[in-house]
Amino acid sequence: MISALNQLVALVEEHLAEELDVKASATALGTTEYHLRRMFSSLAGMPLSEYVRRRRMTVAAADVVRGEDDLLSIAVRHGYGSTEAFGRAFRAVHGATPRAVRRDGGPLRTQPQLRFRLTVEGSTPMDTRVVERPAFRLIGHAARVPLIYQGINPHIQQHIAALPQQEHARLKALGNTEPAGLLAVSDDLAPDAPEGSELTYLHGVAVTQDTSAPDDLDAIGIPAGRWAVFRSAGPYPQTLQTTWAATATEWFPANPWRLRPGPSILTILERADDFTTATCELWLPVEPA
Repeated sequence: MISALNQLVALVEEHLAEELDVKASATALGTTEYHLRRMFSSLAGMPLSEYVRRRRMTVAAADVVRGEDDLLSIAVRHGYGSTEAFGRAFRAVHGATPRAVRRDGGPLRTQPQLRFRLTVEGSTPMDTRVVERPAFRLIGHAARVPLIYQGINPHIQQHIAALPQQEHARLKALGNTEPAGLLAVSDDLAPDAPEGSELTYLHGVAVTQDTSAPDDLDAIGIPAGRWAVFRSAGPYPQTLQTTWAATATEWFPANPWRLRPGPSILTILERADDFTTATCELWLPVEPA
């Protein structure tokens, strides 16, 4: 995977002025577009599309500062059909217009070319198992919420807090298959989604495929497949988020599995009364790499 990501970075450099066919590139690199985008985003800390935009504007800024060509020629060279479109993209990265940068020499926000390296430290113990599950359903209460990578998501908190206390007990009683217990489900998320983009969050339980569900509940169908299950215990949510990050930095690069499309599922096995500590299981859909 590390080699594939470095080859992807090289392809980005070769095609900065045009749209990179990520799907074809992933196939050529022996993986899937979904897994490649997810791993890039997790390890780089930004979506692939954002990295491409930053690199393109970094190279374009040098042309702007040199002042040898007019702005339209520079815009076209870097894949933009007008100075207006180029100016918007330029300002979004550098915080100033091309004309201002040409006049003042800055400000410039440079995006260096990425290099991925695997450092084996064993800093995060990975209590993991891979299980195969038949098709099942997730039922509960769903809402669209913005993605927040670190800390507690207040939008999810509000969604759960709005449910009557007895509803949690009703949901728990409906669950009849793994993952067990009340679940936090994240679905409909782009593989390299930036922070702030929307996802579907479902507070609910897992039921077998043939289990009937009350009409007032939302449902997500889950096809049969394999899941990597990561257990973590400690301060919540920090330990869980550290484990989640370690799946990308340590587990996937070292194991013959890759992510497949599907929701991520979190189940809380045990927790303190004030929820400052918890034992959790993170379920991620996987397939052989």
